[in-house]
Amino acid sequence: MKVLVTGANGFIGSNVVKRLLQEGAEVNVLVRKSSDLKFLKGLDVNYFYGDITDYATLEPAVKGVEKVFHVAGLAADWGSYEKFEKINFKGTINVAKAAAAAQVKRFIQISTVAFHGFGKTGVKEDEPPPDNLIPYAETKWMAEQWLWEYAKVVKMGITTVRPGNVFGINDRTFISKYIDAMLAGKFAEVNHGRSKTCPIYIENLVDIILLVSKKEKAVGNAYLATDGLNITWHEFNSLLAEKLQIKLKNSFIPFGLAMVAAKIYYGVHTLLHLKSEPFLTPYRINNGGLDYHFSIQKLKDHFDYAPNIELDEALTRTVNWYHNFK
Repeated sequence: MKVLVTGANGFIGSNVVKRLLQEGAEVNVLVRKSSDLKFLKGLDVNYFYGDITDYATLEPAVKGVEKVFHVAGLAADWGSYEKFEKINFKGTINVAKAAAAAQVKRFIQISTVAFHGFGKTGVKEDEPPPDNLIPYAETKWMAEQWLWEYAKVVKMGITTVRPGNVFGINDRTFISKYIDAMLAGKFAEVNHGRSKTCPIYIENLVDIILLVSKKEKAVGNAYLATDGLNITWHEFNSLLAEKLQIKLKNSFIPFGLAMVAAKIYYGVHTLLHLKSEPFLTPYRINNGGLDYHFSIQKLKDHFDYAPNIELDEALTRTVNWYHNFK
């Protein structure tokens, strides 16, 4: 079986590629000329250099492909709406149209839980999004809605997976920076870490992505993807600190104060058109200070799914990777 993985050099994409290779697939990877290919080093893949925002560069990559895993996207809580729209929305349209034109059978879109909003527990797939979404979440939502309409006019089977807070091996976006802060003592929990969160270990996420790619029942469905834990940030942080062999710093900031600080950081960066990433953003404070918890009952009902790797082992593997990565 030949497959294509977009965003193959990134955190989620590189882990998907490795698993597909282990299962014997021939893997095409779409990367940009400027991409850091560190996570693909030594892997037997077919390189195609292109950009999801440029349709013409996609045609060679999808030729003869049976499945497309569309992982590429701009995942951030900072940046212009136009950039998110170009990559997450218009880029998805390009990849889906190129795949359909090449008679690809299955299209698996990696989406996000972020467009369901904050302050909720046990959210399910049909929960409507709030109105005040950040550009990342809004454009991911737009891409999904477009895909469901497109699915009505093409033979290609479409499935979307909405991951929660993904962590693990090759994670340079969240967990490596998070551990950096913990080890440096520059770490504080919002409201003592009492809010519920939605971690998912990368290998469990890859299990889900490959599972739905093989099941006909998954066609036309979206799936929330977490490790199914009823867990607070403080519980997660405490176990992570234990794995790091440090004492969790007893430092916290009230939600209201944290949000004020985040809005100031965000506002200054916006006003001055700074290219650097703000230290704090409203999204990060909402994520850490409000319940952000999702149900995986649909995965259980459809496929009798349960995470293969438990949190204790997941954090052990993550910390081992972090020390080697550094």
